[in-house]
Amino acid sequence: MKTLFKNIIIIVFVSIFVAAFLSLSKNSSAPKTQVVGVGEVIAKINNEEVKSIVVNGNDLQVELNNGEKIKTTKEPAESLSTLLKNYNVPTEKIEKVAVSIKEESSWAYWLNSVLPFILPFIFIFGFIFLLSRQAQNMSNRAMSFGQTETRDSNGKKNEKKEKIIFKDVAGNKEAKEELQEVVEFLRNSKKFSELGAKIPKGVLLVGPPGTGKTLMAKAVSGEAGVPFFHVSGSEFVEMFVGVGASRVRSLFQKAKKNAPCIVFIGGSHDEREQTLNQILVEMDGFETNSGVIVLAATNRPDILDVALLRPGRFDRRVVLTLPDIAERLEILKIHAANKPLSKEVDLKRAADRTPGFSGADLANLMNEAAILTARKNHKKISLNDIFESIEKVMLGPKRKSHSLIEHEKLVTAYHEAGHALVAHKSPRSDPVQKVSIISRGQAGGYTLK
Repeated sequence: MKTLFKNIIIIVFVSIFVAAFLSLSKNSSAPKTQVVGVGEVIAKINNEEVKSIVVNGNDLQVELNNGEKIKTTKEPAESLSTLLKNYNVPTEKIEKVAVSIKEESSWAYWLNSVLPFILPFIFIFGFIFLLSRQAQNMSNRAMSFGQTETRDSNGKKNEKKEKIIFKDVAGNKEAKEELQEVVEFLRNSKKFSELGAKIPKGVLLVGPPGTGKTLMAKAVSGEAGVPFFHVSGSEFVEMFVGVGASRVRSLFQKAKKNAPCIVFIGGSHDEREQTLNQILVEMDGFETNSGVIVLAATNRPDILDVALLRPGRFDRRVVLTLPDIAERLEILKIHAANKPLSKEVDLKRAADRTPGFSGADLANLMNEAAILTARKNHKKISLNDIFESIEKVMLGPKRKSHSLIEHEKLVTAYHEAGHALVAHKSPRSDPVQKVSIISRGQAGGYTLK
């Protein structure tokens, strides 16, 4: 109904302006006629110089015998016959003039008579209408201020998108096994309920940044084939009191409508009292969220409220650790699958040189290698490109413009040589791979193992 009313208003405005434009263009294109007074026209009638008169409303369009056209205007309430009678024009003179009356069109009547009066009201109404629409939009934004903007992916409504499954997540075998129970419950909850088992309402994914907590949560959703609602924890924190709690309620309401599903809360945040209490209410016995499982990720479990971690809430904790050498190799293979590699590339050597790298670091490493290869105008990624990308990810780009005097170079060489000797002589140390005195990032030199 609102859309129809808006369309009608737009059509009316467009019609009025089009009609006005056509009328003005018509008047401007018509040949100009000399405007004279009524007395002059009466004089010409008495002198028998007038051939015809066309009455068009209050306008008198006069054609003379010599073909010339003139124009005059009579009083609105006075007819032509009355006008001629008042000027004592003889009847025989009037009979020699061809008089015709031209009816005024409806559009001309509107444009000439009514439009000048209603046009200001139309503008006022349009201005008030725009103000009311703006106020309504502001009201809608205010009402939706407490609604959370969840992002739905990997679910039934998004089957066209490529799903992420456990096969796409390398490493963290124990975490996958722990989360497999959640997948089984989402697939077949009846099997658990018949035995009286209750699946955990909340699962807390704990691990350093970049270890794949969000990716693992998406893989659980992809394996189970259920909707995945992703929201950042920082969205629950606002300047106004109660907004965080309102967004928590909105989040769980959307989740219940799409159950079974997964709600993923990512990122650590500063919980306010009301927000925390609302999360506890939604997850505890006050509200039964059948088929809704909450996955949350944090790298600081020590700052979480103890009430969140008790049984009935986030009572299961899954730890994701940094990958070991075998897991790093698997991760590198996944991220190198869609990249052309040279025949001499051995990803195991790259895995040997990346201790302490997270899954995100390894993904960035392969991306940097592809960028470096493209900058060199090569067609395939070489092992040297991967090694150089490792150094860039760890330390930063080369500082080629950084100049050192001979003494500084000598001191740096002694310093890095000391690192290399100690690493070489240490019985359980990894072998030294590279020693360099070329500056990278904030390092004047470096020794890689």
